[in-house]
Amino acid sequence: MKPYPVYEIENFEENIFYNNLYVNSFKEHLKKHHFIEKLHRHNFYLLVLFTNGTGMHTIDFDTFEITKGSMFLMQPGQIHSWQLSSDIEGFIVFCSKEIFNLHFESKKIEQYPFFQSFENNPEIFLSEKDMEKVTPYFMIMIEESSAKRNYKKDKLLSLLDIILIDISRIYSSEKNQEKPVYNYKLKQFDLLLENYYKIEKAPSFYADKMAITLKHLNRITKTILNKTVTELITQRVILESKRLLVERNLSLTEIADELGFSSANYFVKLFKKQEGITSKEFLKQIFSQET
Repeated sequence: MKPYPVYEIENFEENIFYNNLYVNSFKEHLKKHHFIEKLHRHNFYLLVLFTNGTGMHTIDFDTFEITKGSMFLMQPGQIHSWQLSSDIEGFIVFCSKEIFNLHFESKKIEQYPFFQSFENNPEIFLSEKDMEKVTPYFMIMIEESSAKRNYKKDKLLSLLDIILIDISRIYSSEKNQEKPVYNYKLKQFDLLLENYYKIEKAPSFYADKMAITLKHLNRITKTILNKTVTELITQRVILESKRLLVERNLSLTEIADELGFSSANYFVKLFKKQEGITSKEFLKQIFSQET
């Protein structure tokens, strides 16, 4: 099976600002970048709002229906593809973590709730009222990106942040935010897991890093996500193994080694236990969807 690409912002040649920020209407974007419909992943944050048309969007092997008002917010590393109708339209924005975080200093893009890995639902549906609120900001970004003006970067990033704030309010209102302390601790665990999941599989490691007991960490994850710490660690490892399986021509031994397993045999058994199919069967399913 062919490997799937990882695209950087430099791959997208129109309306780029310092190679770290990209904005365009979706129709204009597709004119030169039709390759993005195939399975791939990015090394930057991606926002897409569809204002017309239909289709299907597959993100990390889950499929979502595209309709007017569909918004997708993706993190670096997520793998995706889409099938789009000919009348598709909307807005698309790419932003690197570095340009956003360096600009704002006191806030980080990964702290927005829809970019939290555990609770990440990459799809939000905007009502007509919500679309009327955020659409003008996208339009101003497109206009600004094509002009030569002072403080261009500042305005573009400020507009993007306004969009993220408005979307965060919509997203948070759809979630039950009952236990703020638990949510804060869950975010801590999320960040730690992203940094260490390839080398640390023991739940106690993360509890120790957070200076709490494993019992308390399990209480937090069970309360908010109804999953144990062990289940979340395994979930993250298996997700990355799927990405590696379809992204690169790696052997099972190479994948097991990259994910910190002592043997390929252990990885194969864990994959089958979690997914109910072998890694080979999983690849066949993905390949059949792409042909």
